[in-house]
Amino acid sequence: MPLQFSHVVPVSCTLLCSTRPSAGRLTEAMLSLLVLTATVLLAAAPQSEAIVIYTGWEKHALVGSDVRLSCSFFSWRWTSEEVTFSWSYRPDGAKDSISIFHYTGGAPYVDNKGPFRDRLEFVGNPARRDGSILIRNLDFNDNGTFTCDVKNPPDIVGRPSSVRLLVFEQVPIQAGVITGAIIGVVLGLLILVVAIYYLMRFLVARRVFSLSMSKHGRKGKGKEGSQQKQKPRIPLVHISF
Repeated sequence: MPLQFSHVVPVSCTLLCSTRPSAGRLTEAMLSLLVLTATVLLAAAPQSEAIVIYTGWEKHALVGSDVRLSCSFFSWRWTSEEVTFSWSYRPDGAKDSISIFHYTGGAPYVDNKGPFRDRLEFVGNPARRDGSILIRNLDFNDNGTFTCDVKNPPDIVGRPSSVRLLVFEQVPIQAGVITGAIIGVVLGLLILVVAIYYLMRFLVARRVFSLSMSKHGRKGKGKEGSQQKQKPRIPLVHISF
């Protein structure tokens, strides 16, 4: 005879379901883990920042002399052992630039085919962020634009800086020198005019004082003379015994 259950007790799954995480909570936990991992990786990875390069605006020099072309840079990073300096040259009237110098790996390299192969010398100090070069025995053909580019890994993003070299037989007088000379002459004339003015005032005041003193002296002598004239004479009385 088959068994029959007259009363069936329903089993609730509330307890079982509460022990398993829901799909929404699982997705949220995975997203949080991914964000945390990405943040750690970005913080650990080296970041590239902008580098600022400085050179002079214009340089004047005489034929046959030596000229120093300065190049320095600013970077938020310490000076890297892999810092590089690169110089290029574009002659006046030319469209393209040519590489003339490169510093990398702690050693300078001068282009052995360029116009400065025997006249260029590295005089900078990379530890002090100085990538200056020296060009000897200048000639008129050296007129042109010199461009310096610097890389300080991981800071490699920056705009190269350029300086124009002008070679003369005699260095011309700059406009600033002429302006300064004119201003100096004008100031000198003003000082001279003021000095003459005060000198004239002093001489006039001295003359007036001198005339005034002489006038008062004459009046005093006149008064004394009149007093002497108006003084009554005392008659002499002779008494005989």
